[in-house]
Amino acid sequence: MPAETDLESATNLAVTLAWVCGAVVAAYLLGLILTWVLARLGRRSALVRDIAELTRRPLRAAFMVFAATIAVQRTSDQVDGWRGWVDHSLLILLIATMTWLLISLVEVAERRIITRYGGGDNAEITDADRQWRRLRTQVTVLRRLATAIVVVLGIAAIFMTFPAFSDIGTTLFASAGVLSVVAGLAAQTSLGAVFAGMQIAFSGAIRVGDVVELEEGRWWGRIEEITLTYVVVRLWDERRLVLPCTYFTTTPFENWTRSATEIMGTVEFDVDFSVPFHDMRAELDRLLASSDQWDGRRGVLQVTDAVGGVVRVRIVVSAPNAGALFDLRCAVREGMVDWVQRTGGVVPTQRIEPSTPAAEPHIRRDGDGETKRVAASLFSGSPEADERAKAFDERADDVEDDLVRSNGRG
Repeated sequence: MPAETDLESATNLAVTLAWVCGAVVAAYLLGLILTWVLARLGRRSALVRDIAELTRRPLRAAFMVFAATIAVQRTSDQVDGWRGWVDHSLLILLIATMTWLLISLVEVAERRIITRYGGGDNAEITDADRQWRRLRTQVTVLRRLATAIVVVLGIAAIFMTFPAFSDIGTTLFASAGVLSVVAGLAAQTSLGAVFAGMQIAFSGAIRVGDVVELEEGRWWGRIEEITLTYVVVRLWDERRLVLPCTYFTTTPFENWTRSATEIMGTVEFDVDFSVPFHDMRAELDRLLASSDQWDGRRGVLQVTDAVGGVVRVRIVVSAPNAGALFDLRCAVREGMVDWVQRTGGVVPTQRIEPSTPAAEPHIRRDGDGETKRVAASLFSGSPEADERAKAFDERADDVEDDLVRSNGRG
């Protein structure tokens, strides 16, 4: 009898496996057919096309798991020893595939909203589409938040399938007060980053595609991605700077495309006092007229300082965006340096002026008839100083005469 029972169980297991394999294959083929039908219908409806494109894999997986579950339940008995863990595993797989399907539907909603109000998810991000970039930022953040909620609910549903979960839940709820305090302290930074991400998304301080300057000019680049916890900035040299969302809510930064993309910049020179400003302005006008980066709004040359033996010249130019402004400033700087080299005579020159000639010193003779020169600069600068110099020389003559007489007597 035991041998016959084991043989019967093995036979039933083989039959069940065969039915499961057949059901899985049939469900996969059904998924292929459904995807093909949706793709054909998607030629007339963009919504159906997005559903067919984004949900084909989770939909096929859900069909296969559902078909396997039905095949196991129809071809085996509850008393079989392997039915418990197989049914549990299939239930977990079904919950996982349904979670995957819901996430795909959320992505479909995101794409439809962006396409309806902004011209398509794959449309090129331009500085002129400020409203679309703001909408895309908000929708992307909401999609990620919804995805996180769906994943958490899916994991919770999987835990609920375990019988021991209720006992664990009772223990947790008994100490809910202590756990809430501990969880709040542990997740303070993470929750702060999440709320900062939501604040950024709906306040419009930055949007995907905005050009920003950070750390007082240390970095500048374009906002590439905004998540619930961090922001990715693509720098001008193609590096990616990853910053927490709290950075943009607590630290000042410059948004060059907040309300418009047009921007102005300066180019400064130090030239000689003899520079012909009329010719310099004419050369600037010629450079700007031949540049594709100049938008025609601003192009002036101003003298901002004239100290230290040089003239400080500032050139103000404008461009349609930050990238064009950088190229325009480089082109103007290079062109003006070339003009200075070709013109000559306007490079700053250090001048040394001769000082005022010293006054003629007093001349006097000693007892031997030799002339003695006393510098007039010892006392000079005013009539009173000249009188003091004369009195000093007379006193020096008297002292020398006394010395001569003393030497004669000796």
